[in-house]
Amino acid sequence: MVVCAGSWAVLPTPAASALTEENLVFLEAWRTVDRAYIDKTFNGQNWFKYRENALKNAPMNDRDETYAAIRKMLATLDDPFTRFLEPEKFRSLKSGAQGAVTGVGLEVGFNSSTPPMLVVVTPVTGGPADKAGVQPGDAILAIDDTTTEGMGLYDAAQRLQGPIDSEVVVTIRRNGSGKSETVQIKRQKITLNPVSSKLCTPGNGADKLGYIRLSTFNSNSTAAVREAIEKLKEEGAKAYVLDIRNNSGGLFPSGVEVAKMWLDRGVIVFIEDSKGIRDIYEQDDPGSAISVREPLAVLVNKGTASASEILAGALKDNKRAVILGEPTFGKGKIQSVFALSDGSGLAVTIARYVTPAKIDIDKVGITPDRPLPGPLPANGDDFCKLIADPSAEGYIDVKDLFAKSR
Repeated sequence: MVVCAGSWAVLPTPAASALTEENLVFLEAWRTVDRAYIDKTFNGQNWFKYRENALKNAPMNDRDETYAAIRKMLATLDDPFTRFLEPEKFRSLKSGAQGAVTGVGLEVGFNSSTPPMLVVVTPVTGGPADKAGVQPGDAILAIDDTTTEGMGLYDAAQRLQGPIDSEVVVTIRRNGSGKSETVQIKRQKITLNPVSSKLCTPGNGADKLGYIRLSTFNSNSTAAVREAIEKLKEEGAKAYVLDIRNNSGGLFPSGVEVAKMWLDRGVIVFIEDSKGIRDIYEQDDPGSAISVREPLAVLVNKGTASASEILAGALKDNKRAVILGEPTFGKGKIQSVFALSDGSGLAVTIARYVTPAKIDIDKVGITPDRPLPGPLPANGDDFCKLIADPSAEGYIDVKDLFAKSR
């Protein structure tokens, strides 16, 4: 994706010989934001004047002070998604996009309580958290000494990640228990498998159903979703459930490519910058579509964000799927990650997007077609059991997953 640069102006700058190494790192960050940031008013401030004042007045005697000056600069934009990444976090972010991350091996999300509570969706099998006994449904009360009350998924994920062999203390409350306990977990390199799937045989003689759980969009996601669809189709699936609850996003192109698998035509997303629509992503390769007719239900919740919302919005507006659940997170902005010369980096908001129906979902989210027909587990085995036996407690008739309205 091309990043549009901002306008340039010639203003006084300290002579190069007067700039310290720390000043140069700060200036590198400033220039990155100047060129790439979507809002060319920079939240209503004179961006060049801020640079000059910071170089004159902000302490930058060592790298910690320089990093603090960069964070302070970014805070003036009032954009939580434009953020500074220390070298270790920058390396972790890059490895996560490539399908691996150094952390504890937890997929986290929110439950339906008021206010919502951060909970474990599932631990990675064989990962550090799994070995420490953390279980699905456990509430996460604190990470190290920081309470998770009001904490977002992005912040939680960053706190759980860290250098290999470093330790993090997680305070949890067991699912269904009022007791809390602390678990000390050593971080390790985790290979992220973003997709799990299961062929279900519903009750009442309904056709076989393919359940696909997509937990993140990394470099493995597109191929893994395609493989899951093809495998389920070979096994006899005649309809699909795509579960993207608590999928907080990831690589933007992956979200677009997954949408193409379900669509034979149509716009997927419009990208806008400060001057209006800049790019249109659409199904321009019908050969990439592998399931365009079978009934499709998409499960979403408040933890569904970013690239997941692009996918859900494309399938909803093109009338390809029934969207079930609750309004999604509402992250209608796109970030790009930039490396700085000292090994640190910046995540910078470079664009916003609207759905094919020109709906701006930022801070609003995707509105589902209707709520879930009942509590639905986020793993294939339990999901299949819930729709298999009409006499079982909690049974859900599969036809309720695909009906547009009750």
